[in-house]
Amino acid sequence: MRFFDSMQESGHEQVVWCRHAESGLRAIIAIHDTTLGPSLGGCRLMDYPSEEAALTDVLRLSRGMTYKAAMAGLDLGGGKAVILANPKDKSEVLFRAFGRFVHSLGGRYITAEDMNTTSREMEWIHRETPYVTGMPQSVGGSGDPGRVTAWGVYHGIRAALEHVYGTPDPKGRTIAIQGVGIVGFALARYLHEAGAKLAYADVREGNLGRATEAFGGTVLHGDEIYGADVDVIAPCAVGAVLDPKTIPAIRAPIVAGSANNQLADEERDGEALRKREIVYVPDYVLNAGGLINVFGELRRWPEDKALADTERIAETVKHVLEVANEQEIPTVLAANRVAEQRLAAVRSLKKLHLGR
Repeated sequence: MRFFDSMQESGHEQVVWCRHAESGLRAIIAIHDTTLGPSLGGCRLMDYPSEEAALTDVLRLSRGMTYKAAMAGLDLGGGKAVILANPKDKSEVLFRAFGRFVHSLGGRYITAEDMNTTSREMEWIHRETPYVTGMPQSVGGSGDPGRVTAWGVYHGIRAALEHVYGTPDPKGRTIAIQGVGIVGFALARYLHEAGAKLAYADVREGNLGRATEAFGGTVLHGDEIYGADVDVIAPCAVGAVLDPKTIPAIRAPIVAGSANNQLADEERDGEALRKREIVYVPDYVLNAGGLINVFGELRRWPEDKALADTERIAETVKHVLEVANEQEIPTVLAANRVAEQRLAAVRSLKKLHLGR
């Protein structure tokens, strides 16, 4: 991989490689765009197959955070961090070492929890830097943002249902959730309470058992979810699940979930979904609730404001779907254009000289 070429193609400002031998830390921090404000994005802990795979992931994820913040109307840029390690090898010193690298950036990057990291690790990072959010509620933070993320996904699904069926009511609709971890389980609760019928797919039997015990529903195995006769497929686990193999099998008229980077190839797979007349709600539009939540923590917003702002994701989804229809383009391209318009508008502002 030609690293600088990759950065230029994706528009990244800065990539920081972090190493601390004593703790075993190997991490990458990617800052995509700070036009709207400091970059913010979670810290993901994964045992990547290679450094190249980790770099590809962090570049793609940080770019998505720029667009997510822009679409959510937040004064934030896009950033992301990945730690290359086995999730079983978490330690205080590992995350404190990472926190020192975050602090060295002087606020250009603010970290938060992500895959395989929790509010406990954010506390360890906070011992070394104030540039961290998603702290436990016990110390004045907003806690796990998963519930708020799911709240945004729920309202986005309602907007998509209205677009397809003329009513946003999930009652009686069948929704298949791929991945019933923290976000997927919370989404299942909201949908169950609204009267939806549920189906689940997950590689963890424990997650499936917990969901069916709490909300009823059926279990789908492997790739059965793509061909299931449902109204909505909600990918809430790993990314890159929508590709030339899975898209032709989809029977649902709507795909809308929380997983990041659901399209294996944004241009190719977005167009494939459009041609099949499947309403795909771009993930970074739909899952912005977590970002709104942690931004609210930085601004000391009350929880009710974060939830109310997250509900407005439904209006954003409606706008994106309208743009896609009017311009006859894939929904992901429509969302990108809307986000880029806000970035360009703010970028055009003149700086005013301030007298001493």
